Amino acid sequence: MLVAQKVALIEDRIAAAARRTGRNPGDITLMAVSKTFPPELIREAYSAGLRQFGENRVQEFSAKRDALRDLHGAEWHMIGHLQTNKAARAAELFMAIDSVDSLRVAEKLDDAGRRFGKKLGALIEINAGGEVAKSGLDFASPELETLLRAAPSLEHLEFRGLMTVPPFFEDPQQARPWFRKLRELRDRIAAQRLPQVNMNVLSMGMSHDFEVAIEEGSTCVRLGTAIFGDRASFEGIQPGGISGDQSG
Repeated sequence: MLVAQKVALIEDRIAAAARRTGRNPGDITLMAVSKTFPPELIREAYSAGLRQFGENRVQEFSAKRDALRDLHGAEWHMIGHLQTNKAARAAELFMAIDSVDSLRVAEKLDDAGRRFGKKLGALIEINAGGEVAKSGLDFASPELETLLRAAPSLEHLEFRGLMTVPPFFEDPQQARPWFRKLRELRDRIAAQRLPQVNMNVLSMGMSHDFEVAIEEGSTCVRLGTAIFGDRASFEGIQPGGISGDQSG
């Protein structure tokens, strides 16, 4: 099946999930997780109407960027764990970092944004299941409050909301409590009306569970294999290999 056909079917499923809870399908963004996939497949997704793309590794996207420069209006988001020593390069390559998980990373990005003369979108990553193998802040982490309170001083970051990757379950319904918990956290933060903190974006839901995530309030679903196919066939082609837990 062509990428365009897959995108059309996914958009139908997104719309159906939204209608089940009385939501407007137009309020939900479909992000194509393009990590490990070659530029020609990314171009197919772009031609199918997608404009947001998620990459996990700075090095990998750096190698692909020149081949994708002419995709006007495409938004490139860093969704993988970001090390502080890669923050400057990430700020240069991406328009948004959807995996901010510490004040130190945020400060590095803010400094890089200042040097590059750009304002970066930012989502705070929450480790919903408290899994050791995954990055992100715990729901009750003091670092979360510290990060939110620091937002006014980080003039080159625009905090837009939260992102999570819940524990994997064969039955997507079992992820529902984690999605709900993130939505409730987002609502509590929004109710505080903190300066320079916007909570409009709730990025949660991947290829196997995005419909449940939408029913629980997701505004952005991150899909890779559902759009592009099996990632294993591209293993080793892209610099950096396959790594990270935001793959979709």
